[in-house]
Amino acid sequence: MRQIAALPYRLDSDTEASGIRVLLVTSRGTGRWVIPKGNIDAGLSPHAAAALEAQEEAGVRGALCPIALGSYRYRKRRSSGASLMVDVEVFPLAVNDELPVWKEQDQRERKWFSLSDAANAIDEPDLRDLIRSFAPAEFKALVRRTGVIGAMAKKSGVGTMFGWFQRLLPKTGNFFELFEAHAATVLAGAEATSRLLNGGPSSKEHIREIIEREHDADNITREVLKTVRKTFLTPFDRGAITALVGALDDTIDEMQAAAQAIDLYEITAFSQEMRDMAGIIVDAARLAAEAMPLLRDVGRNGDRLHELTERLVRIEGHADEIHDAGLKRSLQQHGATDTLQFIVEREIYKHLERIVDAFEDVADQIDGIVIDHA
Repeated sequence: MRQIAALPYRLDSDTEASGIRVLLVTSRGTGRWVIPKGNIDAGLSPHAAAALEAQEEAGVRGALCPIALGSYRYRKRRSSGASLMVDVEVFPLAVNDELPVWKEQDQRERKWFSLSDAANAIDEPDLRDLIRSFAPAEFKALVRRTGVIGAMAKKSGVGTMFGWFQRLLPKTGNFFELFEAHAATVLAGAEATSRLLNGGPSSKEHIREIIEREHDADNITREVLKTVRKTFLTPFDRGAITALVGALDDTIDEMQAAAQAIDLYEITAFSQEMRDMAGIIVDAARLAAEAMPLLRDVGRNGDRLHELTERLVRIEGHADEIHDAGLKRSLQQHGATDTLQFIVEREIYKHLERIVDAFEDVADQIDGIVIDHA
């Protein structure tokens, strides 16, 4: 048997587990905590079915990435008494809207958990592992506690007696803080892009936020370049630092270009393929934001960084397929009857594709750093 599920999440700057919180709901039968899941309805794609389950069971909507985060198995008891194995694909859903009224509100409770608390509340071992792997707190906690020298000292057992040596080293700049700030800005821009492509009366506000986020990212980029020029000892090759922040900046530059095109052509309705690509963009931005703190200790975190970049590259390939399908459908619908509409939609698809391509460039830059320093 095969089912689908959504993993609704949001990012809060004042929470533990790197600010990520997960929404769980209670099951109707036993009242235990689960994620919204169900069967794939006829005529729906797996991720569209997952989005529908999240709306009906948990009362949430948002940007759902059409590429599954992973899968887990559990046994489902049938009315016949048989206990059958079910494979469940899980799709990450960045929550934009919590509905005050939803279909199953009288049958379920919903509650936000930290990643660790959500994993502990879940019964299925595979799902617990999947939730923990979403953005492991242990990696983030480690890289914030210790730098490369601190990690080496801990591993070697030398301890803190060489703290004086660290103070004698030339200043290495605040590159990691700047990388993390830039990635957080990109993620905020991606979420605003997703809200924009959901349509609705607030498009002007979403466009304005994207432009403001792009300006914030430009300021961070300039600070990185200025810090590179005045810093004697950098954590990575200077070219790698500028290339990484440049790739990050390209992602939000293209978000701004897409928003400006939408504003120029006064587009208010967006195809499912466009919304699917927006979901991929949010997930890619989340992955990039998780990767940045791990660069503080590349040697220790090399494996996890490789997992993140591998998913970034993989979802870029899926985005290309969605882009081609959407462009083909637009041509079939408008090519012969409304050429201008096709040209406008092709322009939007072009910008969305470039955003995802820029995230693949971010993955390539991270891989290069891992190769050189892990």
